[in-house]
Amino acid sequence: MTIITYRTADVDGLKIFYREAGSPQAPKLLLLHGFPSSSHMFRDLIPLLADRFHIVAPDLPGFGQSGLPASGHSFEAIAAVIDRFTEIVGLDRYAIYVFDYGAPTGFRLALRHPERITAIITQNGNAYEEGLSEGWNPIRAYWEDASEANRQALKALLRPEATIWQYTHGVPDTHTVSPDGYSLDNFYLARPESEAIQLDLFGDYKSNVALYPAFQAYFRAHRPPLLAVWGKHDPFFLPPGAEAFKRDIPDAVIRFFDTGHFALETHATEIAAAIRDFLPR
Repeated sequence: MTIITYRTADVDGLKIFYREAGSPQAPKLLLLHGFPSSSHMFRDLIPLLADRFHIVAPDLPGFGQSGLPASGHSFEAIAAVIDRFTEIVGLDRYAIYVFDYGAPTGFRLALRHPERITAIITQNGNAYEEGLSEGWNPIRAYWEDASEANRQALKALLRPEATIWQYTHGVPDTHTVSPDGYSLDNFYLARPESEAIQLDLFGDYKSNVALYPAFQAYFRAHRPPLLAVWGKHDPFFLPPGAEAFKRDIPDAVIRFFDTGHFALETHATEIAAAIRDFLPR
């Protein structure tokens, strides 16, 4: 039986909640979640990998059980906190599993400390323009014109039905999607402080796109072992975004699954098997 512990770290005065499992002597794996989720999204994956890896899965600042920053809601700020978090919990060399918002967070860590990153697993974690679907158009409009009207329009993405849609869109049988994940996400999104944080991050996502050339240069220069495990019906991050990794890392392994954005909800066993096969190499 896998023992998962639930801890908090003080990162320069900000509480960061995290899940931990596996032997501290095992190879280290950092799991980074996306919007609007938390480390809860890894609840099925962690027990499937903890016999082989020392797993640490934090809630990003502003998400889940972690603290809600009063200001400075940006991906650069999130990455700075998680970078410091890894040092506090003793992750000196580690593989990263990145999803959605976790991708620009993890790729920023790789830019800062390429020597620390042993491998990358990207699950619908994008780094290429061709991976962005038309589903980003309302957010792009806010990037181009940060008007109050464009900001208010993005509140639709924070509604409960929008979260449920993210979990179920592109899933062949929606009865295989547990309501626990999206219900918990909606609970956290309903907190009064969450709205401003999430709207700020929608606006700041353009900073991630601006860094795509730097991320790609890192891939070419360091050639980290990379596995892409992609829900092929993702309405936000398209399959060409997964295939593009091979441009910069020719040995990258690309796997598509018949599901949507939150691929772990339906394919945790298959994704865990792909990771177990990939990482020993």
